[in-house]
Amino acid sequence: MNFLKYFSIIFLVNGFAFAQEAKPIDVQFSHDPVAIKQGNTYYMFTTGKGIGVYSSTDFKNWKPEKSVFDVKPTWADQVVPNYDNHIWAPDIVFHNGLYYLYYSVSAFAKNTSAIGVTVNKTLDPKSKDFKWIDKGIVIQSYPNRDMWNAIDPQIIFDDNKVPYMAFGSFWDGLKMVKLNPDLISIAQPQEWHTIAKRERSFKLDDTDPGDAAIEAPFIFKKGKYYYQFASWDLCCRAEKSTYKVVVGRSEKLTGPYVDDKGIPMNEGGGKLVIEGNKNWFGAGHNSTYTFDGKDYMIFHAYDGKNKGFPVGKIKEITWQNDWPTVTPLD
Repeated sequence: MNFLKYFSIIFLVNGFAFAQEAKPIDVQFSHDPVAIKQGNTYYMFTTGKGIGVYSSTDFKNWKPEKSVFDVKPTWADQVVPNYDNHIWAPDIVFHNGLYYLYYSVSAFAKNTSAIGVTVNKTLDPKSKDFKWIDKGIVIQSYPNRDMWNAIDPQIIFDDNKVPYMAFGSFWDGLKMVKLNPDLISIAQPQEWHTIAKRERSFKLDDTDPGDAAIEAPFIFKKGKYYYQFASWDLCCRAEKSTYKVVVGRSEKLTGPYVDDKGIPMNEGGGKLVIEGNKNWFGAGHNSTYTFDGKDYMIFHAYDGKNKGFPVGKIKEITWQNDWPTVTPLD
């Protein structure tokens, strides 16, 4: 949490210092970016105080907008006492005339966590219909009860338009749970799947995040395959960050996902997509989209020329033998 607070403070000060002027993405963004397009405008949501929001008309230059939550969600203190409104890892989807924005409330390095959702008729802050209405907790994890962590949500629909939530960080890996059509509650009877994990030391206490460093699932449908992107190793440590993005694929949304060598992601498999280098420390927590006929991966990395400051990156995806590839960080 200390790293996240530190970066968020720098990010907000720098970002809102030029609130009236759009800037390239490398200048603007912090952790965990997700995006969506409404009309001719793209909107980006990020980890930050009250959830960071940015807009762009060209997908290159971004203008800060007002955060989603002026004050913390009313239920946040029930999950994390004295919560400071630093909200993690959003996801945004449009469904049945509403925008659903999912977000994470958590204590750092604990699975004292919950995923909430707030809805809006529009993302345009100038519209008379613009108003975020919080729907509260969708799913919650508890130490000593759960070997999973309720953060890093993503909503995905299967081929029959049935909604699922993918989520998770460390512990026993990444999970998927079926949702009701309202997108704000878990379907009954509950249907859970483990979609990716890495080997964890058995001797660790259940409350310990562990050494199986994996988080931030994001699933993208392309052709006959669902592609699950996930982040391995460590974020939020500036020049010591070791984040990297891996991918596996499946013809079924619920898996099993396998890498290019046939190793299931729930047995530690994953094909490398991007990683850090001497100029960028760590690269991860990605989201993936098709905009205007092109596929893109959005993620954050830590600037080696600026003391490991976290910035957002956008790279176009190309496909080789039905596997996603991006150019290395420069």
